[in-house]
Amino acid sequence: MENGNPVVWFEIYVDNLNRAKKFYESAFKLTLSEMPMPDTGEEMKMLFFPSDMESKNSASGALVQMKGFKAGNNSTIVYFMSEDCSIEEARIAGAGGTVIKSKMSLGEYGFMVQASDTEGNMIGIHSMK
Repeated sequence: MENGNPVVWFEIYVDNLNRAKKFYESAFKLTLSEMPMPDTGEEMKMLFFPSDMESKNSASGALVQMKGFKAGNNSTIVYFMSEDCSIEEARIAGAGGTVIKSKMSLGEYGFMVQASDTEGNMIGIHSMK
């Protein structure tokens, strides 16, 4: 893959799927959808972010609750796209999360906010204005 985005999927592990669902739907004003999981013997539940798996250079992902996989303390940060990241930043606390770094300039690369969700996962929000 030349000059393409290699990221196609992300998973955010959660301890309480309903609490995390409420946080992400409130903070980003979107609807997560449940997808029936095949019976693999694993205790796993997933809620999917709105996506089009056929789109090139864009990632899809899900909240995942799975026995043996604890939320938080991860070393990967997923950044969500935004028109203006201060909008989502204003919703974070009301959705049950915590703003870690308020909107800050990245110069010619736009702006970012870093926050913690209700499960202790660090997330980022990026915008160009």
